[in-house]
Amino acid sequence: MSPFVELSGLVKRFGDQLAVDGVALGIIRGEIFALLGPSGSGKTTTLRLLAGFEMPDAGRVVVDGADLTRTPPVARRVGMVFQHYALFPHLDVGENVAFGLESQGVGRGEIARRVRQALALVDLAGTERRRIAQLSGGQQQRVALARALAPEPQILLLDEPLSNLDPALRERTRRELREVIQRIGITTILVTHEQDEAFDLGDRVAVLRNGRLEQVGTPDELYTAPANLFVGRFIGRSSAAPAEVLGAGAGDRVRVRVLGVEWELERDANTPARGPAVMLLRPDALWPAAPAPGRIVGRVVSRRFIGPSALFTVDASGIPLEVSAPAQALSIGEEVGLVPSRRTGGSAHLFPAPP
Repeated sequence: MSPFVELSGLVKRFGDQLAVDGVALGIIRGEIFALLGPSGSGKTTTLRLLAGFEMPDAGRVVVDGADLTRTPPVARRVGMVFQHYALFPHLDVGENVAFGLESQGVGRGEIARRVRQALALVDLAGTERRRIAQLSGGQQQRVALARALAPEPQILLLDEPLSNLDPALRERTRRELREVIQRIGITTILVTHEQDEAFDLGDRVAVLRNGRLEQVGTPDELYTAPANLFVGRFIGRSSAAPAEVLGAGAGDRVRVRVLGVEWELERDANTPARGPAVMLLRPDALWPAAPAPGRIVGRVVSRRFIGPSALFTVDASGIPLEVSAPAQALSIGEEVGLVPSRRTGGSAHLFPAPP
């Protein structure tokens, strides 16, 4: 399937700063696609290049086969929801949603129809005369979404759309937002630095760092098969320990020495054949047992409850390792042995040691 949105080798500089460095992406029609990364990774600049608010120094923006690289924003049929919503408090809901349609030459009757339609799409039918100050944070977010949808865009762009909401409201609004977007079926590109937001909303996620694309995949692919150490540490919780790959083990496994203990672990695409490595361990990669030879031995230094289970931090020769176990399984100060759990596949990864 050919991509509906195609970004080819996008480059953008601001003075001496290289904000976007050769980003290439293909996004299919109707997909919810998330751009995820830390501050300064280039995700918002990439979104602005797609919207036409910035012009690239190199590369192309193609939508539905049309090259829009030099097309002004107003002609791109792109709807955008900004981080702070940019709603006008002196206008009512209907006037906020209608804002901008008149300048596009849309008649009054058509504006009224589009406002009603857009508000109905976000489950705010009949709220045209309400004031913005009368709305909750989640309702304001949906008004901003309705305003973006009123011009009937072919792409919806969301720039940190939930960052202004408190955690409880953010989770509920995230769910509602995904339901609305799926119901409409519009191709949507989301920028966020929140992993939970990217995973809850995105069908696929692109991880960026320093303007470069590190990996694209489904949330499951990013978590269970990170392309490199950065993605592995950025996605989900993990611990890192120095290790050495000793060579091939039984079947498709490798022998590895970690914290003075030799184990055999499943090989994945990034596992070096031999030599210094970094072992990345998810909390479910290790299981607590009695201290014994052949086990990593450490002492429990902290515990964080997460419902019926807990995240325990075990200090193993100065290396903090997070371990997920039943909440009462371990006590602070207890000496414990750690062994690979049955779920180590997809939860333990070996990467070449950084130079």
